[in-house]
Amino acid sequence: MEEIFIAIMEQIAREMPELSLIDEDYGQLEMGAEEDHYPVTFPCVLIGNTDSNWHDLGYGAQNSESFITVRLAIDCYHDTSYASGTYDKARGRQQLANKLYQTLQCLQCTENSSPLVREKSRDYALPGYIKVFETTFSFTLHDESAMEP
Repeated sequence: MEEIFIAIMEQIAREMPELSLIDEDYGQLEMGAEEDHYPVTFPCVLIGNTDSNWHDLGYGAQNSESFITVRLAIDCYHDTSYASGTYDKARGRQQLANKLYQTLQCLQCTENSSPLVREKSRDYALPGYIKVFETTFSFTLHDESAMEP
């Protein structure tokens, strides 16, 4: 599974140099909600929350139906109300989220995996004017690492 994570990280780094951080998601955004600052810089992408259902093929081989979640977090300190005249900042956030989706949709991370396919997306706000765009991708993985030589 680590190959999937690394391939996603490398693809994002290549296609989205405007990000200040790309990292494994180990709860950094939730940690920041409790304190007065987040342990990340913005905009950032956090990758994680892998969920796999494995099916045994016999002799140590398995296939999975897997999901991985990618979160784009952006600080939103600009007033984006229509009257402010800076509402294009909201459009820019949406465009960055779409760019992340386009960067990962159909990415084949390894020879033993299927391409990534978006399954679910949502956005939400966190304390401290942070907007999060969360996308879950599905893929299948074939694993023969436990097979007898």
